[in-house]
Amino acid sequence: MSFGEYVVSRWDTLSLAAAEHALVVAVALAIATAVGVAVGLLSHDSPRARGSSVAVSAAVLTIPSLALLTLLIPITGLGWGSTLVSLTVYAFLPIIRNTVTGLNGLDAATVEAGRGMGLSRARVLLQVQLPLAWPLILTGVRISAQMLIGIAATAAFVDGPGLGNQIFEGLSRLGSVNSLNATLAGTLGIVVIAILFDLFFYAVRQLTTPRGLRVRP
Repeated sequence: MSFGEYVVSRWDTLSLAAAEHALVVAVALAIATAVGVAVGLLSHDSPRARGSSVAVSAAVLTIPSLALLTLLIPITGLGWGSTLVSLTVYAFLPIIRNTVTGLNGLDAATVEAGRGMGLSRARVLLQVQLPLAWPLILTGVRISAQMLIGIAATAAFVDGPGLGNQIFEGLSRLGSVNSLNATLAGTLGIVVIAILFDLFFYAVRQLTTPRGLRVRP
């Protein structure tokens, strides 16, 4: 059976796996963005808090994905639970680091101008600093998304959702009929999802970033 015939014959299975892959990444990324940006907002002006948040998120990222998924099984079980938790914590570092960097890299005169207009510290942070730092923050989210799409394939190890199941299935019976097709279908599907996510974030950046702050990708 050719690769094209394999994809057509298993289209329902592949499309469902791709949708689950994209969904678990999107949910994990949404949670990590909300928490990560909040951590960055709260810690960016405190060297100790800033260093601790970045160091902890960096330490988590060094844990091999299969090891983390295995350690989570007694707590969150097989499937979606362990997959979602592991992807969420892996996404934190780029988001927290870029939030902190974006907020601390702003021109001090701009911040002082906001305060000079009578804005409270919280309003300056939310209405002046955060919008100006947004392009860099969004870049961190974009990096996390691409990273999670690849890591999510290992979720098949704990019966998680996504295209990793196709890859593991093919590799487990390498040399048999359609084993290469299964592996290739899962791999190419992940590449397509990564491209679609990147196009989505490019569109979001164009729509949410003030014209004067836009840069070429």
